[in-house]
Amino acid sequence: MKTKTTRFRAQDVPERWYVYDASKHVLGRMAADIATRLMGKDLPTYTREELTGAHVVVINATEARFTGKKAEVKFYAKFSGYPGGRYEHTLDMLKEARPHDIVKQAVRRMLPKSTLARTMIGRLKVYGGAEHPHSAQKPVLVEKLIR
Repeated sequence: MKTKTTRFRAQDVPERWYVYDASKHVLGRMAADIATRLMGKDLPTYTREELTGAHVVVINATEARFTGKKAEVKFYAKFSGYPGGRYEHTLDMLKEARPHDIVKQAVRRMLPKSTLARTMIGRLKVYGGAEHPHSAQKPVLVEKLIR
């Protein structure tokens, strides 16, 4: 018996928009949920080589919640490529300087490492306050996470 696999193209899947309030969710769980929606794994139309995911807007990134002692212990490292060029920033330092980078990095690291993931991360919009300019797309506010 032959089975037929249904293939979905990016233009066949309608665009979806979601809004996450970072002040209501823990960062890691919210980032995992956002990565799932950006990839499109929350729908049965998921195709790994097509961009079938949603657009995601995150508001209140300055008030992102963390569990445990992450505020004092967690640090973010980057490397310039030169000897002695390692930089470390604590979570509190990064939260004051660039709060949107914390959310964006958490989601980026949960996406696959491919060229398609670079397009997926472009569909993620992060804002420090409660206002965002995407109300014309009628995004759905996410109250409860998938998992």
